[in-house]
Amino acid sequence: MNQTETGLNPMQMEAVEHTEGPLLILAGAGSGKTRVLTHRIASLIRDKGVNPWNIMAITFTNKAAGEMRERVDKIVGYGSERIWVSTFHSSCVRILRRHAERLGYANNFAIYDTDDQKSLIKDIMKRLQMDPKLYRDRAIMAAISSAKDEMIEPDQYRIDAGIDWKLQKYAAVYAEYQAELKKNNAMDFDDLLVQTVKLFQQFPEVLDYYQEQFRYIMVDEYQDTNTVQFRFVSLLAAKYRNLCVVGDDDQSIYKFRGANIENILSFEHVFPDAKVIKLEQNYRSTQNILNAANEVIANNQGRKAKRLWTENPEGDLIDLRQFQSGFEEAEYVAGEITRGVRTEGKKYRDYAILYRTNAQSRLFEEKLLLANVPYKIVGGVNFYARREIKDLLAYLRVIENPEDDLAVLRIINVPRRGIGAATINKVQDWEAEQGIRFYDALLEAEYVPGLMRSLNKIKSFTSFLQVLRAKADYLSVKELLNEIIEETGYVADLQAEGTEEAAARIENIDELISKIADYEESAEQPSLGGFLQEVALVSDIDSVDEESDYVLLMTLHSAKGLEFPNVFLAGMEDGIFPSYMTITGDDPSELEEERRLCYVGITRAMQHLTLTCARQRMIRGEVQYNKMSRFVKEIPRELISLERERGEIEDRKPKMDIPTRGSVYAAMKQAFREKPQQAKTFSAQKATKLDYEIGDTVRHIKFGVGIVTDIVDGGRDYEVTVNFDQAGTKKMFASFAKLKKL
Repeated sequence: MNQTETGLNPMQMEAVEHTEGPLLILAGAGSGKTRVLTHRIASLIRDKGVNPWNIMAITFTNKAAGEMRERVDKIVGYGSERIWVSTFHSSCVRILRRHAERLGYANNFAIYDTDDQKSLIKDIMKRLQMDPKLYRDRAIMAAISSAKDEMIEPDQYRIDAGIDWKLQKYAAVYAEYQAELKKNNAMDFDDLLVQTVKLFQQFPEVLDYYQEQFRYIMVDEYQDTNTVQFRFVSLLAAKYRNLCVVGDDDQSIYKFRGANIENILSFEHVFPDAKVIKLEQNYRSTQNILNAANEVIANNQGRKAKRLWTENPEGDLIDLRQFQSGFEEAEYVAGEITRGVRTEGKKYRDYAILYRTNAQSRLFEEKLLLANVPYKIVGGVNFYARREIKDLLAYLRVIENPEDDLAVLRIINVPRRGIGAATINKVQDWEAEQGIRFYDALLEAEYVPGLMRSLNKIKSFTSFLQVLRAKADYLSVKELLNEIIEETGYVADLQAEGTEEAAARIENIDELISKIADYEESAEQPSLGGFLQEVALVSDIDSVDEESDYVLLMTLHSAKGLEFPNVFLAGMEDGIFPSYMTITGDDPSELEEERRLCYVGITRAMQHLTLTCARQRMIRGEVQYNKMSRFVKEIPRELISLERERGEIEDRKPKMDIPTRGSVYAAMKQAFREKPQQAKTFSAQKATKLDYEIGDTVRHIKFGVGIVTDIVDGGRDYEVTVNFDQAGTKKMFASFAKLKKL
């Protein structure tokens, strides 16, 4: 394999050819790292004679794993199906499905998602009589996840907590939580890694088997690995030491998920004989975009020096637009997208709107809807987290693993079959006394005191599940789901509702059936367990369809790994991005991570980048005034275009007095020169009188037409309750709702 054949640049070629021993590839944004990895795999097979099954490649998304496998197929033409290409979690599931019994789990263990974890944590808190006002379930979940990332067991966590009463409570929940998981034959996402590392540490023969199998290991996005992932890779690579890690410390943005940037920064300390190769040639963006990114990230101290460059044209300057309000910002972005599609022949999928937090999407959604622009939000409510989908998946989970108490509890009265909370509590009390599982207690319901009235209903429920479990041996997953839907009357109940919400839920169920059909067509050996595993490991980015024509809206964290011809980086204000907490905090590493996030945002743009900010923005019901983001001011002035080339945007709904064109740009230039300062907040002004009353019909810009059902004078503002025809009942402050009487 030579450079002419592959089209690789000299540094990429060097990375491909260095196959023995530890290798760190520092791959800048858009530098072709996926091409390097695929050619490296192909070279190992074709040129070095390595067996495909001796190669492991770890990615962070199923989408990336699929792309890598396809590319290897094109180069080599054979063997890619034997290469172990998957995510960390998928790799661990495959290993644990074979060996979980050694750790005391059955091989058909369930995988709990965030909602399942939350339900279990809440139940444990209730049992431990913990006040939910003092102890937040999300905080406890985060603490447990962080402990697992560092391989800290419940007993050690309790010892480390010392005399801190709050952490001692967390430790008690952690211990109960792990006990419940084991009892339910379930693992959460963190357990998949933790239990695999335990398996390797406790059973050397298992580790040796996989070390022999995976003689060449490659890890993508290494800067995003946490401590337990590092241990997993280190154990596997310890025997042959042919470990190649690819990453970019400048794109380490997942500290909140446990990512440890030191894994990549200290790689050479862990492996002193490691070779380091820098990939700095960018194939994605124009030079002006790269210059802006280089200048911003150069302000970070904790990084390995590198500077992106490209043979692409210099390109457009970075557009900077400052508006009076977030309303105008969103209107401008929607207008620019519409103009680009109508007058420049662009596609909607050529555009992405990126922001720091999910809450910023609302105004953009409103404006895109008004402009009739199709869009998709990445990172919203996950398809598999919707109620109807979780209900039906819970039935499938119980069929596969009746020890999954959480799934049994979810469906025992869904649809309603007259088994209420009092009955469930009696079964749970008896279950605890007997030391058995909830499902087993249901099977022995005649022995549970006080269940005479509900006994037949419980028997009917368990008989139904037992029949389904028997049918699972010969029915396909799709046939099994159809049987559940038919016998429970789940869809029939929704049809009887006759509402738009019910219709949307039925559409989601239809989509689930389609998903199962796709799975059964594509899987080599389709099974119920295999389908549930695939669903459990799906991510938001895996749902992005590159062929569909819509604008993508997402947070900067969700955008990593993607690229778009035109990017709007919105909300570029101190207090928004970087956040106020980051600015006022005393940990400089937090600000450096925010800067890395900005770097990721800038480098998503291929041809055109627009930075937008607003002088004032509504935050938590308050009008907040912020200075332009310090990150914008780190971009050299000569790279930025401040002037409008296409005239002013028509303001169809003026919100305030708009300064003249000249004063706007004078103010913008002045803002660009000023140093950041802390934000000030001002309350919106309360109206002296409302022009509508209870019972009046009103219109809202987003929710449409509705009837006012209640008005409460809250002092600072009126709180208005409206029953909207389409959106249901909403409560809002009158100053911000801008309701119009019809």
